[in-house]
Amino acid sequence: MLGFILLQNIKEISPSALEPLLQGLIDRLIGLGEKLIVAAIVYFIGSWLISWLLKLVKKILSRKLIDGAVQTFINSLVNTILRVVLIVAIIGILGIPTTSLAAIIAAGGLAIGMAMKDNLSNFAGGIMILLNKPFKLRDRILVQGMDGVVMEIGILYTILLTADGRTIYIPNGPLSTGSITNYSTQENRRVDIVLNINYGNNADELKAALTEVVNRNEKVLQAPTPFVGITNINNGNFDIVIRAWVLNEDYGGVSVDLNEAIYNTLSQKGVFAASSLSVRMVN
Repeated sequence: MLGFILLQNIKEISPSALEPLLQGLIDRLIGLGEKLIVAAIVYFIGSWLISWLLKLVKKILSRKLIDGAVQTFINSLVNTILRVVLIVAIIGILGIPTTSLAAIIAAGGLAIGMAMKDNLSNFAGGIMILLNKPFKLRDRILVQGMDGVVMEIGILYTILLTADGRTIYIPNGPLSTGSITNYSTQENRRVDIVLNINYGNNADELKAALTEVVNRNEKVLQAPTPFVGITNINNGNFDIVIRAWVLNEDYGGVSVDLNEAIYNTLSQKGVFAASSLSVRMVN
């Protein structure tokens, strides 16, 4: 019965009465379509302008000979700010009142602040890293138990590339307040090798043979003079320590070469270590 009444009422509505409603709906759809088209155009033009501005900023920073770490940080910051401005502009074009949006954000300021607490800490940490400069791009560092080469210092994260090809993102907040070991700051590094030798072996002969092994390596620096000597007497064995300085970039290769040459020398002399060979990395 209700359906019949509704159908009867619809039949009684004249086409002339529906025309304003349809016209209003069409006008609204056309207006919305125009806004969407304008918003899309603004988005693509804005994205192109942002890319162009970022290239311009990068070129200016390069001309000013600004450190690479600072360049990446500034680029990330400028990119973030410009993207936010673009989004706000598009919201305004779509007819959403930006004042209302600001009021909503202000009303939820406490919740947003709590949610972004860690990010704000990371941002502040990035600023501290750039000011204190504990490392720069391409430095090899050990932080948060991670060992790798610094590829980028962003506004929130520092990116490391490990020797086995892993990319690690470390938050700037904990990074700026934690312990940092930088293997790249000094021109030279020292290779330390400790041998545990059993009693009964001639210490003088071993020292002479090991000194010859060290001096035979062309990449070992002669200043400071390489050291080979007994540093500790244990129960049943004694420690012979080898200390040799090398250029920073030669550290890994010289460590391997010395270990192999020492092993061959000990094998030829019939000398066996009481425990495994150990190499310590010393700045």
